[in-house]
Amino acid sequence: MSRFSLPRGDAASWYRTTSLDDGVTHIDEPAIKPFYRCNIWHVRGRERDLLVDFGLGAVPLRRQVPLLSERDLIAVASHTHFDHIGSAHEFDCCHVHAAEADILADPDNARTLADAFLDDAMFDALPPAPFEHHRYRIAPPTRIATLEDGEIIDLGDRRFEVIHTPGHSPGGIALWEAASGILISGDLIYDGPLIEDVYHSNARDYAASMRRLRELPARVVHGGHFPSFSGARLHAMIDDWLRDHAL
Repeated sequence: MSRFSLPRGDAASWYRTTSLDDGVTHIDEPAIKPFYRCNIWHVRGRERDLLVDFGLGAVPLRRQVPLLSERDLIAVASHTHFDHIGSAHEFDCCHVHAAEADILADPDNARTLADAFLDDAMFDALPPAPFEHHRYRIAPPTRIATLEDGEIIDLGDRRFEVIHTPGHSPGGIALWEAASGILISGDLIYDGPLIEDVYHSNARDYAASMRRLRELPARVVHGGHFPSFSGARLHAMIDDWLRDHAL
């Protein structure tokens, strides 16, 4: 009996980059199926750039996306699930909310959810050899800097406020640029099926974080998964979520 196996992708084409408005570049891994595919966000600033999240890490991110080595860059993890921190160790310092700094420092497969979600069914094409999902491990960053609610990430001409959004995970954050109306929302909310029931999710925290984001006059939202969407769509999704959950 023959056993079906997936093809292998090529390292040079593993990442896809798409330039958007407002100096934002979307980076993703198209061989990963949409539900599991993390959005990586690069924001151009006058003095330095911002990178939010790092993908699976099965293919070196900085080596394959030259944009990420051109200038000084602030690297931020929206939270510490495996699909968002795989390549965090490639950067000199990774910023994360204090509530999940211990996970980033020791990113074992259980706490990062790799044990629960990572298998070949995630892919349309596997990463190049020697990747095997059962041998997957995440390397910790050399340096970790903690973030707290209300901190400002300053790019010189652009300022992003850190908003602590626990619920999906205890140290989840969103980044808010009031001047442009840009919200980078992490995995708390995106335009697709939300994950609300992993081991450190909390429904009441989730509701409080949703209400907090509902107050923002967002113009565009760049989520942790699936396509970007409007502020009006954000408000409608939050209203629907709060009604459906009765929280």
